[in-house]
Amino acid sequence: MNADTTEKMRKMKFYGMLRAFKMGLEAGRSEQYTPDEMVAHLIEAEWEDRHNRGIDRQLKNARFRYKAAMEDIFYHTDRNIDRNQLLRLAECVFIDKHENILVTGSTGIGKSYLASALGHQACLLGYKVLYYNTTKLFSQLKMAKGDGSYIKEINRIEKHSLLILDDFGIQTLDAQNRAVMMEIISDRHEKGSVIVTSQVPIANWYEVIGETTVADAIMDRIIHAAHRIEMTGESLRKQKQILT
Repeated sequence: MNADTTEKMRKMKFYGMLRAFKMGLEAGRSEQYTPDEMVAHLIEAEWEDRHNRGIDRQLKNARFRYKAAMEDIFYHTDRNIDRNQLLRLAECVFIDKHENILVTGSTGIGKSYLASALGHQACLLGYKVLYYNTTKLFSQLKMAKGDGSYIKEINRIEKHSLLILDDFGIQTLDAQNRAVMMEIISDRHEKGSVIVTSQVPIANWYEVIGETTVADAIMDRIIHAAHRIEMTGESLRKQKQILT
């Protein structure tokens, strides 16, 4: 009878329930539960298993550059990182409010890691997140226009609660990329959040975007209700090279 029950659980993909049921049988604990306690125990095991698998799926789909965690962020006065600010941002209320985060600083200082850590935290809290290197995203969307999948890709991006645009400003935007940037930011305005990292100071983003009218429209939407993190200090990559 137990074999038949476990097989049905497997076929219905109740993997958490199946694992808890088997463990109870092997440990001889099944008789310790009243019927309602047993049901509650199995349901809790199934819920936790599905929740954890959902998080794993979100983390995989996000395609983060780093496997980063908030607790591993290196806080030092030279880096100009406010621990209290990051702890507040880690609660991800900024996503519920459709606010943005702008992270600037020199190369190798840890901007991408910090953005990935915030994105990872958002996944743990159940938000849908996408990470992109900005230059690669623009190239991908250019190809999508060529093969007819552009609208599908834009709609997929729009469905996510948080979009991370890493290394913005490496290249000045041409007319096509400027239009793409405008569409993405307009779609997310007051409906989704963006984390943007850049080596370029925010004041110079207008020059990166180009075409004054479009730049004003994009910047107005990005900067509105944005949290700013201006990182300083030496490159962590160089420090690692010195230590090794």
